[in-house]
Amino acid sequence: MPRDHETIRVQFREELAELERQALGALDLVVDLLDRAMEALEQQDVELATFVIADDDRIDGRYLEVHQGVLSLLARQAPVAGDLRLVAALLHVIKHAERMGDQCVNIAKIIPLVGTEPPVVPELLEKVLRMGTAARAEVVEAKLSFEKRDVALAADLSRQDREVNRLNKEVFRLAVAVGDDADKREWAMVMTMAARALERVGDNAVGVGEQVIFVETGLFREFPMDGTAQSADAPGRPVPGA
Repeated sequence: MPRDHETIRVQFREELAELERQALGALDLVVDLLDRAMEALEQQDVELATFVIADDDRIDGRYLEVHQGVLSLLARQAPVAGDLRLVAALLHVIKHAERMGDQCVNIAKIIPLVGTEPPVVPELLEKVLRMGTAARAEVVEAKLSFEKRDVALAADLSRQDREVNRLNKEVFRLAVAVGDDADKREWAMVMTMAARALERVGDNAVGVGEQVIFVETGLFREFPMDGTAQSADAPGRPVPGA
C-alpha cells in the first residue's frame, strides 16, 4: 500500500509539473504574438495583423487545456498546502496569458482602421513602440520569476510597470496635442488604443508576479498600482486553506 501511494504521488507531481510547463509556455506564445503585433503596428502591415488575430486561437486552446487539466487533477487528487497553492496559481497564470493574447489581438484589429499610409507622428509612434518593448520585458520576467519562484524578481515587475504606465500617459498627452489635422487626430487616437492594450499586457504580467508571492508565502498581496517599491516580505492577506 505505501508503495502504491508513493506511485500516485509521483504521478501527481509529474502531472502538476506538466500543467505548469503548459501554463508558462502560454507566456512564450504571448511574447511571440506581441512581437508580431508590434511589427504589424510599426509597419502598418494589415496582412501580418490578420495572422496575429488568427494565432490567438493557440493561446485560447492552451487556456482550455490547462484549465481542464487542473480541474481533472483536482477531481482525482486532493492537493494540500504548497501543491494546492500552485494548482490555484496556475489557473490565474493561464487566465492572465489568455488576457494578454486578447490585448495583442486588440492591437492587430485597430491596424486597418487608419489605412496603409497613415500620417504618422514619429515621436508618438516611438513612445508606443517603447511601450511594446517594456511590456514584452515584463512578460518575460513574469515567466522567469514563476519558474524560479523568485519573489524579488516578481516584486520588481511593479517597478517595471511604472515605466509602461508613464509611457501610456505620454502617448495620450502627445495624441491630444497632435493638432487640427483630422487624419492625424484619427491616427493618434488609434495609437492611444494600442497604448491602452499594452498597458493591460503589463498589468497582467504583474498579476503573474503576484501569483509567485502567493505560491511561496500563502499570502495574496497585490502590488501597488502606481508602481512604487514595496518590500517582497510585506504583509498580505492570508488565503483560507492555503
